[in-house]
Amino acid sequence: MAFTPREERKTRLAEAAWQVILEHGVSAVSVRTVAAGAGMSVGSLRHLFPSQSELLKFSAELMVERATARVSATPLSPDGVAYALAAIRELMPLAPETRREFEISIALISETPANPGLARIRDHAHEQLLDLFTRIAAMLRNEPASTPDSRCHARRLLALVDGLGLHLLHQPLGDDTGWAIEIVRDELLRIRDGGAGGQQPVQSR
Repeated sequence: MAFTPREERKTRLAEAAWQVILEHGVSAVSVRTVAAGAGMSVGSLRHLFPSQSELLKFSAELMVERATARVSATPLSPDGVAYALAAIRELMPLAPETRREFEISIALISETPANPGLARIRDHAHEQLLDLFTRIAAMLRNEPASTPDSRCHARRLLALVDGLGLHLLHQPLGDDTGWAIEIVRDELLRIRDGGAGGQQPVQSR
């Protein structure tokens, strides 16, 4: 039987760590629980991740990488609002996979005071999202992404999406999420149609 490639084994361990976090919390992530979840030996885990901190750091990086890949794979559309909405949907807890990611992200963020590596990943991910939303705002307004207005709209949009994500976690998986999509759509239309950044309220349908 061929040996599993190194990156594949690291991914298996990260996914096992995610499951432990979902079921028992970050405090339950240990060499033994993660190795057992991945079906690997403790020695194999220690060879790849000498410390819990390194395992959590890789797990967080992998989650950001997967979310980025989904957004990057969003098909282009002549309808800017439709394209932006499709990209943003990949970041919201609307489906089992993205809901799982959102819950794990919250759990990992709670660990940042004790883990500077996680704090750096959190801050980098935030900047990536802000840059993405700035480009979206600039595209919708047909202006350079470097303008203060585009950045202002991006901050508002990011805060809105983050807040909606938390609200979505409060409802059972499978319940209607259309209300959240409509709120985001209204905000994208407001940006496109020239709403002043941070001044006009979002009007849900």
